[in-house]
Amino acid sequence: MAHNKRNEFGSRLGPVVTVLALFALFVPLGIGYVWFKDQNDLLGDQVKKLEVSLDGLTKENRVRRDQLAVLCLPENLEKQVKTMNLGLVAPIPGQIKVIRLTETAANFPSNAPSNSQVNSTAWPAGQQRAQGVSSERNY
Repeated sequence: MAHNKRNEFGSRLGPVVTVLALFALFVPLGIGYVWFKDQNDLLGDQVKKLEVSLDGLTKENRVRRDQLAVLCLPENLEKQVKTMNLGLVAPIPGQIKVIRLTETAANFPSNAPSNSQVNSTAWPAGQQRAQGVSSERNY
């Protein structure tokens, strides 16, 4: 009889191990699914908040650009000069010098190095000139 009881316990152990193995497989998968879904929702909320913030900043930027355009109008600049008592006046025609470039003067710096030559030769090896920095001045 003892022999039969041992076989009954051994025959019941197989399905229990199978159920525990399936449980150990599916529970982490379910937890991972729920965690990823929660992370997806959090990231979606962050994206919405950032889009709303971007829209607000874009509108504010547009308003400030319009304000700057109004402030840079010659009438407004003259008004500011008068209110600040800067004493600035328009130049008289004799103070204005007109410089006309001839074709030879326009091509004068023909032997000057190009921008790529300046980047590769004027700076020590391994260093590059900062992007966006120009040695030319626009007046």
